[in-house]
Parts: sequence; structure tokens; C-alpha cells
Amino acid sequence: MPFLSRIRINPLREQSRKLLASPRAMHAAVQGGLPGLPEQARTLWRLDPDNPHRPHLFVLTTDKPDWTHLVEQAGWPGADGEHYAIRDYTPLLQQLAPGRTFAFRLTANPVQNTTKPDKPTVGQQARIDAGGRRRGFRLGHRTAAAQLDWFLTRTTRWGFDVPTAPHLGETHNANGEPPRDIRITTRQRRNFGKGPTTTKEAQVVMNSVTFEGRLRITDPALLTEHLLQGIGPSKAYGCGLLTLAPLPERP
Repeated sequence: MPFLSRIRINPLREQSRKLLASPRAMHAAVQGGLPGLPEQARTLWRLDPDNPHRPHLFVLTTDKPDWTHLVEQAGWPGADGEHYAIRDYTPLLQQLAPGRTFAFRLTANPVQNTTKPDKPTVGQQARIDAGGRRRGFRLGHRTAAAQLDWFLTRTTRWGFDVPTAPHLGETHNANGEPPRDIRITTRQRRNFGKGPTTTKEAQVVMNSVTFEGRLRITDPALLTEHLLQGIGPSKAYGCGLLTLAPLPERP
């Protein structure tokens, strides 16, 4: 049974600053709320800094978690109010039906595969020179246009499409098509250590992008799969969690 959690983070605490600065550290803290969780089980998380003074951490798990340690280390353990909320995700999954629309939010790492990077790293150049690498290199899209195109060209395989923006229905974009109901709200280039070593080759470079808008379901089973398994790479580092909010049905 999947569960969606929301945890309040206090950005002024020392441990919070460490977690907010390192997706690797945040991933370890998230896993700490799931004792005995099998390694193969997928855990998705996303940090939503809508209010930088009260960021929220969202986590999707396959088992019911316990976030007491996160509240004690990085929250407001002595304050009033709901420190974290855990909700059964099944009722939302049961609402998915063809043609139904939802508001959505997704933080993802849009990437492309290429055999000839424009600016290869030392390690990539060594592999190219050796001639032994058959697969392409995975590189992040850097422009907002490329990141948006990455999203819109993949929605069919994720079980939904993005309809035309209702308030912009009479206008058209550069391709002569009406604009879609989607926007990029945050773009961030992250660079952090992959492990205890600090060498350049041990660094993770990630372009995380937050998309928001409206989607229309085309394949409920396919969408359910991607809601639970995540979208795109870098899932351990806060990418891939797609969340939905029901919208009133339009006549």
C-alpha cells in the first residue's frame, strides 16, 4: 500500500542546512524513516520550497514510514501543529480515469543521450579516445526550451497529455500550435558529492526542473505506474515524484 508524506523542514537548523544542500544527504535521511525497507523498493521524494522559510518535503513510499527522526533533526519538534502528515495514496489512484484532468507538479532531471558531447569531461574524453563505449553519454538539457520539449514529447509514454491553456486558447507559439497548460517554476543546477570522496569525477551534476500545470489522463494504468515508479533519472536525488491535485470537472 503506497503512502504519500509531507514533512515540515526548519531551514534554520544546522542539520536542515546540510540536508537542503545535499540531495545525497536528504536521500539518506528519507531512507532512515523506513526501517527494514527492501533495497529494490522504490522511494520517491521531492523538496518544495514554495515558502523558503517553511520548505516541505514530500515522500512517496511503499510502506508506512515514521518521520520522527526528521522532525527531531530538521523540523520543529517543540512547536505546535502537524509536524508531518501521512496519507494513504490508494484513494487518489482510484480516481484516475481516461479524460479526467488534474493539476500536477513534477521535479525532474531532463536528459539526453549523445555519443559526442560538446564539452566532454576528462573521463568522457578518455572513453571516447579508447573507442570502447558503445552507448551514448547521458547529458542534462540546459535551456528551458529544451527542458520543456523533453517533458512534452514524453507525456504519451507516461499516460497523459497536457491540454491547451484555457486562457491562451486564441494564441499560438512559434510552431503555430496553441500553448499548453504547463510552466517551469524552478530551474536549478546542482553539484554535489556522490560519495565520501570529493574528486571531480565523484561529483554529481544535475539540472533539476520543476514543472507545473494541468494534465489529462489518457492511460490510467500507465500513469499509475509512473506515479509509483517515478519519472526520469536521478530519483534518489529528489527527482521523479509526480504529484496530482484533483480539479473541478469542466462542462
